[in-house]
Order: sequence, then structure tokens, then C-alpha cells
Amino acid sequence: MTSFMRVVVENYNELMESKGDPEVDSWLFMTSPLPVITILIVYFYFVLILGPKLMENRQPFDLKGVLIGYNFYQVIFSLWLCSQALTVKSALPIFFNSTCRNPSQNKDFQIALNSGAWWYFFSKIVELLDTVFFVLRKKQSQVTFLHVYHHSCTMFFSWGYLKFLPGPQGAVIGLLNSFVHVVMYTYYLIAALGPKYQKYLWWKKYMTWMQLTQFGIMLAYLVGIIAMDCKLPKALTFFFVGNVVVFLYLFGNFYKNAYKKSNSSLKGEAKTIKVQ
Repeated sequence: MTSFMRVVVENYNELMESKGDPEVDSWLFMTSPLPVITILIVYFYFVLILGPKLMENRQPFDLKGVLIGYNFYQVIFSLWLCSQALTVKSALPIFFNSTCRNPSQNKDFQIALNSGAWWYFFSKIVELLDTVFFVLRKKQSQVTFLHVYHHSCTMFFSWGYLKFLPGPQGAVIGLLNSFVHVVMYTYYLIAALGPKYQKYLWWKKYMTWMQLTQFGIMLAYLVGIIAMDCKLPKALTFFFVGNVVVFLYLFGNFYKNAYKKSNSSLKGEAKTIKVQ
């Protein structure tokens, strides 16, 4: 047992030392996985166990001002993340570089990519507050498997991407995801303003369409990289493909359950009314 633990520790140390960028390692939360794992454990414990228990016999918190400020911040920050991805043109190899050369050897490019990736990772930590707000407002029904899985995996995987395999593919995916978040948090911002703004929220279901379209574009982009044999990290490409396929399935299933069933219910109600 002691020898096994020694091998595990030695392999862990070798992985941390051989794969990490010394500059990136000096950044907040990037030295080891312990900070992000701790954040995730606290997140899971609060949103799944402690939070619901604390709120069980309490009135939901009125977080209108907090939500307006939070969603406004998310819109602005997501716009800024989009601008960061677009400024690194060589990070978009299929759209801007038909030869699919790997620009990662360029030091200026790598610095810009790493910086943008860290801020993207940081945004995923902040987005965990989405679930915390659901719990504090006693909207536990919205704390679904899809919601928790999406937020936790995106945060942890974005850390792993920056730590071990920072490649140009991440800039394209970050750009698409940040653009969708501009639209999504704009919707939440309008919703937080109060009931009199509900008439402007008729496009709710189209957000899920946009998310599915986002994943479809991501998948087409990644398959294109593979088909064109681009000189980009293949392990990262295949990792992104697997993750995107999982999200496509989960979001597609959510859309089918949330909107197809509701449409069937409405048709059933209409028939009942006609018979009466």
C-alpha cells in the first residue's frame, strides 16, 4: 500500500511539473487542482445538501438588486471575453488560417491565449453563483442534473485545458460560448427587472435553440480540424468532441422534455375546452 501511494504521488508530481507552464502555474488557482476541487466540493455540498436544508423553513430571499447587478456584469464580461477571443486571430485556424498550422509556437500568441483562457476559467467560477441564487430563492426545481453538471464540468475542464493542453481550439469554443452567454444573461437581466418586463421575454425557448446551435457549430468545427488533419493537439480536439457530444445530448433531451411536452399539454387542454 505504501509503495502504491508513493507511485501515485510521484506520478502526480511528475504530471504537475512536466505539463504545467511555470508562468501559468503562478496564477491564482493554477498551482494544483486542490483549489478547484475544493470549490467544487463546497459548491456541491451547498447547492445539493446544505442550502436546501437551510432554506426549508425560510422565505426565499429577495435578490432583485443583486440579480440585476450580477446579470449586467455577466453580459459585459461575456462581451469582453468575446473581444479577447477575436483579437487572437490565429486561434481560429479554420476560419482565418486555411493551412491549419499550429500557432502555439508563437510566444505572443501563447501569452494571449493563456491570459484569455484564465479569464474564461475565472468566469466559470463566478457562474457557479447561478445555482447558489436558485437555492437562496427556493427555486430548487431549477437545480437539475443538467444545470449542475454543465456548470461544474465547464469550470473544472477549463482549468484542465489551461493547465495541461492550452490549444487554439479553445479560443473558438470560448468565443461561441461567451456569445451565447451574452444573449442568455441579457435574458436573465430583463427577467430580473420585474413582472412588467415579462412581455419582452417571449424568446426564452430560442435560447435553448441557440445553445444547441452553438454545440452543433463546435462539433462541425472540431470534426473539420480532424478531417483537414490540422497541426493542432489531437488529444485536445478529441476531448472537446466527446464533451460537446455529451452536452448536445443533454441539452437536446432538456429541450424535448421542456418544450415538446408542454406543447402536447397545451394541445390536450385545447381539445378538452372544445369538448366542454
